[in-house]
Amino acid sequence: MIEITLPDGAKRQFEGPVTVAQVAASIGTGLAKAALAGKVDGKLVDTSALITKDAQVAIITDKDAEGLEVLRHSTAHLLAYAVKELYPEAQVTIGPVIENGFYYDFAYSRPFTPEDLVAIEKRMAEIAARDEPVTREEWSRDEAVKFFHSIGEKYKAEIIASIPSEQGISLYREGSFIDLCRGPHVPSTGKLKAFKLMKVAGAYWRGDSNNEMLQRIYGTAWASQKELDAYLHMLEEAEKRDHRKLGKELDLFHLQDNAPGMVFWHPKGWVLWQQVEQYMRKVYQDNGYQEIKCPQILERSLWERSGHWENYKDAMFATESEKREFAIKPMNCPGHIQVFNSDLRSYRDLPLRYGEFGACHRNEPSGALHGIMRVRGFTQDDGHVFCTEEQIQAECFAFTQLLRKVYADFGFTEIIYKLSTRPANRIGSEESWDKAEKALADALNAAGVEWSELKGEGAFYGPKIEYSLKDALGRVWQCGTMQVDPNMPERLGAEYVSDDNTRKRPIMLHRAIVGSFERFIGILIENHAGALPMWLSPVQVVIAAISDASNEYAQNVGHMLKKQGFRIQMDLRNEKINYKIRAHSLQKVPFIAVVGDKEREVGQVAVRGRGGVNLGVVSVEEFAGMLTQSASQRG
Repeated sequence: MIEITLPDGAKRQFEGPVTVAQVAASIGTGLAKAALAGKVDGKLVDTSALITKDAQVAIITDKDAEGLEVLRHSTAHLLAYAVKELYPEAQVTIGPVIENGFYYDFAYSRPFTPEDLVAIEKRMAEIAARDEPVTREEWSRDEAVKFFHSIGEKYKAEIIASIPSEQGISLYREGSFIDLCRGPHVPSTGKLKAFKLMKVAGAYWRGDSNNEMLQRIYGTAWASQKELDAYLHMLEEAEKRDHRKLGKELDLFHLQDNAPGMVFWHPKGWVLWQQVEQYMRKVYQDNGYQEIKCPQILERSLWERSGHWENYKDAMFATESEKREFAIKPMNCPGHIQVFNSDLRSYRDLPLRYGEFGACHRNEPSGALHGIMRVRGFTQDDGHVFCTEEQIQAECFAFTQLLRKVYADFGFTEIIYKLSTRPANRIGSEESWDKAEKALADALNAAGVEWSELKGEGAFYGPKIEYSLKDALGRVWQCGTMQVDPNMPERLGAEYVSDDNTRKRPIMLHRAIVGSFERFIGILIENHAGALPMWLSPVQVVIAAISDASNEYAQNVGHMLKKQGFRIQMDLRNEKINYKIRAHSLQKVPFIAVVGDKEREVGQVAVRGRGGVNLGVVSVEEFAGMLTQSASQRG
């Protein structure tokens, strides 16, 4: 007799060995039909997996995260199956699941074309409609190597040959196609109904540029057509909102090959930057931070003492002068400790909060660069708090509350909280890690927020809280961080005089809210589709004159509003007013004030809001009040 325990605690008994599919069928026909895989004692398996002893069993459907992953992995195999049917000479290599989809790499004599993708996707749908069973087979390694060599699949044979001989090999067969995989997979191809091939790109075999170039076909797969359509719509919206496209259209910034990963900020883009910086500077001032500025280049010996040279040197730009080695700073923390160490500190000084708009440089791989979202040169709203162990929780709690307000002011109200714990490669004692991780967990609990744990994802010097925000399209961006670091103060000799007149090491908290200014501004541009809220807009108001006769009045209105602190642009060109309105509407300016003979005679302006909204004709004073109210709004 075998006893199966279900997730709700219910138990079912079977006279002998039973498959996951049979367990699902015993619960109900609907569940049996929906089953994609199973979880037996925590291990994900096929529905055909045989259970031979008492076990805890969960049935995995497309409502589960694991189910969606099984769908996507199975769709990658479906892609390879279709390619082999259409192009038998193509060789298959690997096809993993990635975020929102999958890819598969192929070796083929010619590049795949867009027309090929259409044909492949059509064949995938045909194979899915056949509802062919997907079955698992166990082979020996040598047997599998010999088989794949015999059918001309040298890449697959090479992968299998690299597996230890004592390790069993699992292959999955569907129709005429067989592939190496540890599984699990859907029980039949008919389960795969909502997928789309997205693009073709190049990829080196085994990721090594010394190897041959393969072709990588990307695809996406979802549990339903509705979810697929929603995802494709989101991609269309994301393309419209692409910060690189909008950055050019709105004349905010540009990038060029002479400075890879570095941003050339144009006047309007720099105004946007300054609004973010000035806001964050006020946050510093209002929350007890003292702003400092540290050197860009520090001697190698300091980076060695901090631990960065050992753990981070491949990402650092190095230079030499007068037979001394230096590095451009990839982060600001060692410099902040030097400021702390410049004087003898007392426990009465703690917590001591330093803030810096610190420019950093990291040697990111060129292939990883992405507009202003992933760059080599960036500026952080970087802060470091020196405190005692007893002060950690209160500081982390206060920071979490502050961060929530800042994000809300920028228009982000949904935040995701994750606690990243000790990685394999770390410095410091286990006791210090225990205390640091507990303090962060306690601070999140005190803030009353839901959070999850990312095991092993902490920095080499300490655990951290990662704060991620959701944008208007539901995309998640990790921006803020709070890291507890007892180790760097030790390595760099930071200390304070305690209340018993002994010297002690402070705890160092690394914190940032927006993180990289470049990336955060890119997020803002995409979140608002370029139509930034008035307080952030580089140009807040355009004064557009209908004719030359109105130019002087337009200038007077503009000067008056400019004196009140508004960012004004004058349009006195000899163009038709409709042309001017359209041009500035495309620039997503919040307000356009049109002035002509009528408006001049009565001291008024005709106001149009963003999106072509007619706000009527008002006095200049009323318009100034309207602007003041709009500029004061956050969120």
